[in-house]
Amino acid sequence: MTLTEPTLAPPMAPTTVDMAQIFAAHAERAARIEALRPGNKDRLFDGLTAAGITHVTVTFDGAGDSGQIESIGAWSGETAVEFPVTEIEYAALTWDNPEVEMRQLSLEDVVEQLAYDFLSDTHGGWENNDGAWGEFCFDAAARCIHLEFNERFTSSELYTHDF
Repeated sequence: MTLTEPTLAPPMAPTTVDMAQIFAAHAERAARIEALRPGNKDRLFDGLTAAGITHVTVTFDGAGDSGQIESIGAWSGETAVEFPVTEIEYAALTWDNPEVEMRQLSLEDVVEQLAYDFLSDTHGGWENNDGAWGEFCFDAAARCIHLEFNERFTSSELYTHDF
C-alpha cells in the first residue's frame, strides 16, 4: 500500500461580504431614487396640463411571473385624446452609474415608467404567482396619482372531521 497526498483543494477562506454595507448602499440608492420622484411628477403634470390632458388611466395585469401595462389612456375631461409628441426631462439613476441621468421621454413613456416604479415600490412581486391587476389614475388637476390594486391569491382550507 502506498500513501498518496490528498487531491482536494484546501477549503476556501471565509467570505468577507459585509451585508450591512450592502443594505446601507441599497437604502441610500432607494432614497436617491425617491428624491427624484417629486421633480419627475412635477414635470409630468406640467406637461399633461400644457397638453390639455386632465387625467391619464393606466391598467396593468400580471400573473405567473410576468406582468405588463395593458393600456394607457389620456383624457381631456370625459373625452379620450391622443398623447402629444411632446418630450419632457425624466431624471433616473442607472445601475452602473451613480450620477443622475436626464433622459428625454414622451409624456406617455414617463407615465409608464412611473407606474412601473410605483408598482415595484408598493407591491413588489405583483406579477408573480397568482399576480395582481389594477388601475392608476394620474390626475393632472389635483397633481396626484391614485392606485387601485387587486391582488390574486390561492386559498386552501382544511376541514377534518372525526365521527
